[in-house]
Amino acid sequence: MMFFDWLSCYQDFDFDLPIIADDGYCFIDFTAPEEDQLKTPRQNRIHHEGSYSTSIQVHVKGRRIVVSGNPSRFNRLDNLFGFQTIDQCLAVYNQILASLGLPLFTPCTKIGFIQKEQANGSIKLVPVANGVVLTTLHITSNISVGPGGCIDSYLKAISMLPYRHSVPRLHADGKTVDWLSKQGNARELYPSVYDKGHEMKFKTLPNIKRKYGEKSPEYQYIQQLQQYCESHGVARFEQKLNAPFLNRHNLQFYGLSDYSILETLHTDFLNLDHKMQVSSMNINTISETLINEGIVDNTRAANITALYALNWMNGQTFDPKKSQVQTHRARLRKIGIDILKPCNLLVFSPVIVKEVTEIHKQPLKAPDFYKHPNHLRLVA
Repeated sequence: MMFFDWLSCYQDFDFDLPIIADDGYCFIDFTAPEEDQLKTPRQNRIHHEGSYSTSIQVHVKGRRIVVSGNPSRFNRLDNLFGFQTIDQCLAVYNQILASLGLPLFTPCTKIGFIQKEQANGSIKLVPVANGVVLTTLHITSNISVGPGGCIDSYLKAISMLPYRHSVPRLHADGKTVDWLSKQGNARELYPSVYDKGHEMKFKTLPNIKRKYGEKSPEYQYIQQLQQYCESHGVARFEQKLNAPFLNRHNLQFYGLSDYSILETLHTDFLNLDHKMQVSSMNINTISETLINEGIVDNTRAANITALYALNWMNGQTFDPKKSQVQTHRARLRKIGIDILKPCNLLVFSPVIVKEVTEIHKQPLKAPDFYKHPNHLRLVA
């Protein structure tokens, strides 16, 4: 189940907006006639507070309303499961806007372009819409990989798998894997997988304990939820879609955009581990996997390719321009091994493994005691 974890958006209006902030600023155009020198005031952003120390940022900038936050978390103790549609997220935002006396967000029905002069004198066409425009969107799923140390083994294993031409990185504590570009950034898309039970234990639980006390119902609920995540080995899959990604795929215009691509994108991310075919690295298991997966059709070809993998584990580097290297690399990448990247011995070992951790991966089901989000409730 995919749900939305964060949403940033804005909408421009053709009239002046109410003052909701205690302070702000405005520009003065000294070149304009005196009656036109003072421009529309820009208010500082406010944090609209909800229950359980949650808040949503609201910023009135001239005739533009900008809202940013986690609608699935607002007025709730947790966000293990959240809203499954953008409609539900915007319903929360509209309740907040209504409580502040601001106009509501509306779907786009048409878009156009305006000319904007750049610093170098060139003219750039800037798209404009008559509805809400999305600038950031986070999509999330919870996957259960089993109790015990399964979650650590799983994170180590997928930390060797590339995703959308990005390079995987296992964090120092072994509890998070993310993917960055070769330049070390994530301009359009930032994917990550982390241990949700660990995150709740060391972040959420201490915060709830400080605010409500160890004997409070709030603390007992979060503790029960954290133990549930820990016992199921919950791997949290998150993809943060930034404005460049949304714009490139025409996902920014709510009401006109087709968001079915998000399901495909997230399914591909969840299926990342399908490339993970070999858990113990020895020539027999690699050769067998290559044959069983139909990558090669004979034992000789499988053994030669397996030798490349073993040499890679022993620190040998390969020339990517050689055709033989390209052939064997292509075969090995289909089972999750890339011989042009440094070998991570925390994941792969050149010895024969007698005990193998078997991971059963499945979508996480919400426990019976779970309090689901409700976009129809009143805003605090």
